[in-house]
Amino acid sequence: MFERPSSAERAVLVHVNFRHLFEQADLHEFSELTLAAGITPVATVTGLRDKPDPKYYVGKGKLEEILQVITLNDATLVIFNHELTPSQERNVQRYVKCRVMSRTGLILDIFAQRARTFEGKLQVELAQLEHMSTRLVRIWTHLERQKGGIGLRGGPGETQLEVDRRLIRARILTIEKRLEKVRSQRQQGRNARQRAQVPTIALVGYTNAGKSTLFNTLTGADVWVANQLFATLDPTLRSLEVAGLGKIVIADTVGFIRQLPHTLVDAFRATLEETATASLLIHVVDASDEKYEDNIHQVNQVLAEIGAETIPQLLVFNKADLLNDPAYHAGLAERDKDGKITKLWVSALKGIGLDLLREALQGRLSIDRVHGVLHLTPEQGQLRAQLYAFRVVIQDIANAEGGWDLVINLTKFQWDKLCQQYAGLSQAFSAL
Repeated sequence: MFERPSSAERAVLVHVNFRHLFEQADLHEFSELTLAAGITPVATVTGLRDKPDPKYYVGKGKLEEILQVITLNDATLVIFNHELTPSQERNVQRYVKCRVMSRTGLILDIFAQRARTFEGKLQVELAQLEHMSTRLVRIWTHLERQKGGIGLRGGPGETQLEVDRRLIRARILTIEKRLEKVRSQRQQGRNARQRAQVPTIALVGYTNAGKSTLFNTLTGADVWVANQLFATLDPTLRSLEVAGLGKIVIADTVGFIRQLPHTLVDAFRATLEETATASLLIHVVDASDEKYEDNIHQVNQVLAEIGAETIPQLLVFNKADLLNDPAYHAGLAERDKDGKITKLWVSALKGIGLDLLREALQGRLSIDRVHGVLHLTPEQGQLRAQLYAFRVVIQDIANAEGGWDLVINLTKFQWDKLCQQYAGLSQAFSAL
């Protein structure tokens, strides 16, 4: 359905700065996006304007320059680092006589290549169809109208353009229904974790900050890692054991970029709900990126858009081993007045600073927990096995009566449930 550029295509990149805009699209990131799509950028045309031209987005002189660059470099594709209207895209395409793609179309192409799961492919197709629905053109010139009705009594029927739009709308509705089932399944999983009081942590951050590397290092997963934008698209959930907390769930999510298209945010809402409902966000930052402060701002903007701006964050500066300043080498942390870690520097690739990260998680998620020693008799082996199943036993010591003294750390919800199930449990417990 969605026409992707071939990996052999040679592209001319167009990047325009506007005098009145404080926040501009990043030219280096634009080039990286192009390479991530497997397209070869052969030239870049830049310009400065007060506002976009309503017909071509750029001026007529700049359009002539683009045409000359296409001819000189034998290019087959023009990519704008901006969001063009459907008419602007068509007008430029007619003028330069080669394919034209906007920034959104480029990102959609990358997402189409990265999607691996059924859910991811559905979300990409939905975003593609919504993007395409505004860009249909009349290409069926040999069919002015299709006659309708028996014996063609019904008069002029639908144009081919109308048929295409109707088919796209029908497909969008089908995909949305399927994604609604995915949302329902994800919600059931979240409800089960909430009932068991299992905290969920979501890794968020700018694309290529090292989220998947950190995720793999912490959980032992094998999520694909590559030094390119949007290497990870499909969300992955794994359990993680943290001392004093027991089992928690950690989620690796898609990375964010500047000016993330709204169609993608809407299409990937089922995925992003894992972020919006998390107990804690680990905001992974590429410490070696000179623009890391701006990247943090961009991520927070997207988090606000999906309703996750109020969720507590832990800033984790990854790739700290690449820093030249030894004062900010991996393994350092900043703490608040209560001694809890607020930000830290790690190297996920080299495994440096991860003990501090686990300590930070323990400090952030230890609210409303029960910590102490539970004295069990020899007849309470079933309860002991249940506590081990909850993974809340820190230490197990055999006592003189043939029972066990268990040092446990569990949520208050779990403790209340056990007290309801086993009478007299609170009398056998000593808080630490």
